[in-house]
Amino acid sequence: MTATEPIGFAPAAESAPAADVPQPVPGATPPRTPLIARAAAELVGTAALVAIVVGSGIQATNLTKDVGLQLLANSTATVFGLGVLIALLGPVSGAHFNPAVTLAEWWTARRGGAGVNARELAVYVPSQIAGAIMGAVLADAMFGEPLVQWATHDRSAGNLLLGEVVATAGLILLIFGLARTDQLPFAPVAVASYIGAAYWFTSSTSFANPAVTIGRAFTDTFAGIAPACVPAFVAVQLVGAVVGLALVAVIFMRGKPGAATPSA
Repeated sequence: MTATEPIGFAPAAESAPAADVPQPVPGATPPRTPLIARAAAELVGTAALVAIVVGSGIQATNLTKDVGLQLLANSTATVFGLGVLIALLGPVSGAHFNPAVTLAEWWTARRGGAGVNARELAVYVPSQIAGAIMGAVLADAMFGEPLVQWATHDRSAGNLLLGEVVATAGLILLIFGLARTDQLPFAPVAVASYIGAAYWFTSSTSFANPAVTIGRAFTDTFAGIAPACVPAFVAVQLVGAVVGLALVAVIFMRGKPGAATPSA
């Protein structure tokens, strides 16, 4: 769901970069990492993320009938699991685990920033979607549920779709804002914390991820989403990504090089 600087979490070089050199953005992955390794990291990371979300939801419903406690258990497991996955796989692939993040970064790269190109985009997104489906199947298998059972949880209400716009826009704003301010080493904690908070302050419990949304359609458990609701969720998540990028452009607007600072 986030990314690393071009050399992972390694310290920056001693010499300051030139003012006109594009700053790193989410997805600016180590250039020597083979694409197949990055694809594997995205597949495994997304699979693990969905397994955490779905598995903790199943476990929670097995342990208590209190919906509030179920959501607390689900969100807590997701926060810790996501933070670990970003810290582990960020230096390899950028730890996107999310087509919205990958698409946003590809768009930024097209406009002169660093990031994935069209070929890498075409590899990342299918890997994320395949991983999400695999993660849902794995979670069902671990808890003795049918391996594939279409979800019946209806999430079609308009207020839920608005919640997804807000959740995704906030996620994109956070990730790219960290990149613009050279704070990507804080991404594991910051992104995991945001998702944990968004579980509670958004009406949709913050899917904020097209791949995860697709994966969760394959399990008729606590975290499931009815397949008929998936297209609308994915559409508004992409809208949220656009909104997030617009907010980044406004809030983290770069000053003109050489602009003089007025003296007191």
